[in-house]
Amino acid sequence: MSQNQTRLPLYEGPAAWIATEMRQRHDWIVTLDAGEVIELQRAVEVSRAVPIIDLSTSDFPLPGLGERLRELQREVVHGRGFIMLRGLPVGELDRESVARMYVGMGRYFGDPVPQNAKGHLLGHVKDIGQNPHNPEHRIYATNYRHLFHTDSCDVVGLLCLHPAKSGGRSAIASSTSIYNAMARSRPDLVRELEQPFHIDRKGEIPAGQGPTYPLAIFHHTGGRHTTVYARDFIQAAQRFKHTPRLTGLQVEAMDLLDELAASDTFRLDMDFQAGDIQFLHNHQILHARTAYEDYPEPERKRHLLRLWLSVPNGRELPAALAARYGEVTVGKVRGGIRVPGQTLSAPLEAE
Repeated sequence: MSQNQTRLPLYEGPAAWIATEMRQRHDWIVTLDAGEVIELQRAVEVSRAVPIIDLSTSDFPLPGLGERLRELQREVVHGRGFIMLRGLPVGELDRESVARMYVGMGRYFGDPVPQNAKGHLLGHVKDIGQNPHNPEHRIYATNYRHLFHTDSCDVVGLLCLHPAKSGGRSAIASSTSIYNAMARSRPDLVRELEQPFHIDRKGEIPAGQGPTYPLAIFHHTGGRHTTVYARDFIQAAQRFKHTPRLTGLQVEAMDLLDELAASDTFRLDMDFQAGDIQFLHNHQILHARTAYEDYPEPERKRHLLRLWLSVPNGRELPAALAARYGEVTVGKVRGGIRVPGQTLSAPLEAE
């Protein structure tokens, strides 16, 4: 880490990649071989007696693939921040087997945490008719475009069951590299993003908390740069009278962040194929998707399964993130949505 003349830190290392270079590489795409797929199928059968929400690595033994998954996890958490796994035979398996296989693999990355107030450990990214303009609805439950953002967990996994008829392209960007670019060109706007914004909980309110909470977008903790960003949650908070109105500089700062993330320099596109799994480290990766059109047949609708994972070997997080994560201590289960009366489950269909 070095200092520029404005005294803002700059960050180096594998997290600080740009898309123009990453497009020339293919080491971030990993294809499962036939032997690894057989291992996964055997683990599914071995684990049948264990409920999906209770699966552990010991319940889901992968004698060969397990160590490879742990190596990929370290690359995601301490390296470039993402990986694309290919070759899961989703078209040959029933939904319960696919879900079991996916969660079993995810346990080699970390502990699943709930993704909504209902306590879903297995999420569904699918258009179920929600309104993208309703501040309490979630964009992932629509076919609307999703701007660059982070999720409320250490690592997010997305498994493609069915791609869209058209559109729905996934894109990622290094928030570390975007920060570096802003620090060099607009340090004044970086400082805006280092101050708290008010963020909407969209009705998912932990015990003793309010409907919004303050949190900065850019953080410097433990010698690393961490980004926490979801613009639609920031804009939704403006519906409350107690929330200060966004300033012109705050809007300009978010506009520049969005513009850089979507630019050819920083945006790495990925076309999901059935059986692809994308693992992303939220603290250093922003992700987005374009709007999409579904096939008319219900069984062919674009459908991704999602995992939110807390990793035991994660980075130090800012104390302020406890407002969202509840727990931020390294080694403890942290992140997710936690509200009173929640019951953990792994639904096999979108609800």
